[in-house]
Amino acid sequence: MKPLIEIKGVRHAYQTDAGPLPVLDGLEIAVPEGGFSAVVGPSGCGKSTLTRLIAGLMKPDAGEVWLHGKRVRGPRATVGMAFQNPVLLEWRSILKNVLLPLEIVPTKLNRKQAEERARFLLSLVGLEGFEDKRPSELSGGMRQRASLCRALIHQPDVLILDEPFGALDAFTREDLWMTMHELKAREPFTGVLITHDLRESIFLADQVVVLSGRPARTQYLLDVPKSGPRSLDDLYTPEAAEQLNILRHQIQIAQGRAAPEPEAAA
Repeated sequence: MKPLIEIKGVRHAYQTDAGPLPVLDGLEIAVPEGGFSAVVGPSGCGKSTLTRLIAGLMKPDAGEVWLHGKRVRGPRATVGMAFQNPVLLEWRSILKNVLLPLEIVPTKLNRKQAEERARFLLSLVGLEGFEDKRPSELSGGMRQRASLCRALIHQPDVLILDEPFGALDAFTREDLWMTMHELKAREPFTGVLITHDLRESIFLADQVVVLSGRPARTQYLLDVPKSGPRSLDDLYTPEAAEQLNILRHQIQIAQGRAAPEPEAAA
């Protein structure tokens, strides 16, 4: 299957007073249409930079980013984004916060259809009845649910999640993991998740990309076999334990705390 997202030899550096600071170096990632890839790696290795490059908010110094077989040269209306901080506007109701992207991104929906879609999404994430509330009247987990709805309101082909659950308590985080599976089933998209939580990566994604230390390269790819609906119990199977051990070891390698395993002799 041809990838919907392709990162080809991407290099990028930030300009600082001390000179260029390389963050990505020859990065290679491919995400098939309908796939869900999680990206993990040491802090500061360029994971958030990667999301901005995919969304077209930044341009790489070298290499190419492709979506739908077209090179990304600027922001794309087919991309939705959700961040660790929901950044909801306090002077707007939850419903109007969710509708905000449609005031910016071209849409074929009329006002009634747009509102119906917003209410449908809010009901999917358990926020039916909270449409007229202000953000300050909702818990952190509820605000993040509204943020997910806002990211999906314009029916994007690609959903980028930059540590959206990182600031939440463990119970709320796990609840939202289940919500993500429900959203994926009802609102198909190709997903890219940035996370520091290895359990989150194997529960939500079908591929986990481990980045090396800065400047980051693609160090390791872990395929996560899935069949049927997911349950939190899946995180406590021997298969999940093996996957987590592999990822922990790869993170230790990326941090310089473990030596890479020797390559097998030909």
